[in-house]
Amino acid sequence: MGDIKGFLKTKRKTAAYRPVCERLKDYREVNLLPQPGHSQEQAGRCMDCGTPFCHWGCPLGNFIPEWNDQVFTGRWKKAFSILDATNNLPEITGRICPALCEYSCVLGINDDPVTIRENEFSIIEYAFKHGLVRPRLPKKRTGNKVAIVGSGPAGLSCADQLNRVGHSVEIFERDNRAGGIMRYGIPDFKLEKKILDRRIAIWKKEGIKFFTGVDIPGDVPVERLVRQFDAVCLSCGSRTPRDLLIPGRDLQGIHFAMEYLVQANKRINKEEIGPGEIIDAKGKKVVVIGGGDTGADCVGTAHRQGAACVVQIEIMPKPAECRTQEYPWPKYPLLLKNSTSHQEGGSRQWCVSTKEFIGKNGAVNKISCARVEFIRDEKGCPLIKELSGSHFEIKADLVILALGFLHPQKEGLLRELKLELDPRGNVKTGVDFMTSRKGVFSCGDMRRGQSLIVWAVAEGRQAAHHIDKFLTGHSYLPLI
Repeated sequence: MGDIKGFLKTKRKTAAYRPVCERLKDYREVNLLPQPGHSQEQAGRCMDCGTPFCHWGCPLGNFIPEWNDQVFTGRWKKAFSILDATNNLPEITGRICPALCEYSCVLGINDDPVTIRENEFSIIEYAFKHGLVRPRLPKKRTGNKVAIVGSGPAGLSCADQLNRVGHSVEIFERDNRAGGIMRYGIPDFKLEKKILDRRIAIWKKEGIKFFTGVDIPGDVPVERLVRQFDAVCLSCGSRTPRDLLIPGRDLQGIHFAMEYLVQANKRINKEEIGPGEIIDAKGKKVVVIGGGDTGADCVGTAHRQGAACVVQIEIMPKPAECRTQEYPWPKYPLLLKNSTSHQEGGSRQWCVSTKEFIGKNGAVNKISCARVEFIRDEKGCPLIKELSGSHFEIKADLVILALGFLHPQKEGLLRELKLELDPRGNVKTGVDFMTSRKGVFSCGDMRRGQSLIVWAVAEGRQAAHHIDKFLTGHSYLPLI
């Protein structure tokens, strides 16, 4: 620990974003990379406490105090080696992870927590800039072949781990390019795709093979896949969206968030979209239903497309801006999030129930809503009560449903494999991540349900450990 009083002398200060007036004109990343001196000063706030709960809060178990100390003392290469030991995609989590670790930082009990995610961002970008991230080919191959179906964060992390210990890994992705939700679900202003491409280029040099535009079982029969590989890992995500089945749902101009975001990402990256399929917010009154991160991404995208106005509505109450008794330290609290998209304009409303989509000439033009409140019944269970006389309407030419996801797609791959599912419709596995079919594993959102990217990376790493053990009888890969 370089400075035992660092947290007393230095206050938390985050790096800046690009000005709103500038960033609304393009899709380039809004984050500005902190200067090394800034990161070193902020890393000095890390207390090196006796029981660092940031480890507990991070699904990856990142060695946070250790690399903070290395940053503070200017030993960036060592900081990178410590970070690289636990995280296969720090350039992604350093940008878009909600930083569970910061909410469990011991310093956060009575002060502002350490800028952990931002320091991670600084470490990995320093490493890329100075050539520290380079291909590391396995010393020998085991002769085992593993197929990964799906190239999101879970599948990529699993593939990287298995390749490191010498298994031959092939990744199958039905989209035109690898990356899953990182490429097609997250806007460029949060994650430019060149960041993803430079990591994939390294993995290719290390021997991982990527097959994109390949649908399973459409292009490759499931049984042939299982026969040709010693193990198969399914990491196809949770792609079945939650719908809002109310009157008027069949009107034109109502789309799921992923329909909208995937298409927007494809357009930015020059992938072909049929002219009759384009969803564009230009000049339109946009309403985003759903108050989460995906909804915020839709807000930011609509602003950049030139929407006339953007309203985001949420049925749940407005979260508190500081911890409440329901979320004591070190739990991850339900707090009000003001993303960079919210800083760019638009309005937000809470406790709003959507009652009906109203249309004109077959297309939506307004939404009928009502105010609600949350009460508890005689058993203490929460209930939603509609407030009398609270009905109102919101004009809308384009409605985006950002209501989360239910479970993975069951048709095709899962149906042909006849895998057992859990009560929520996710792929059921044992503690070893193996499905009901021997040699077939699953990880990420497909297994645990819709979750955070940091959990996806952790799931991929854990699945790799168990796959390695299945293939060789033991594994030196970490369990997290």
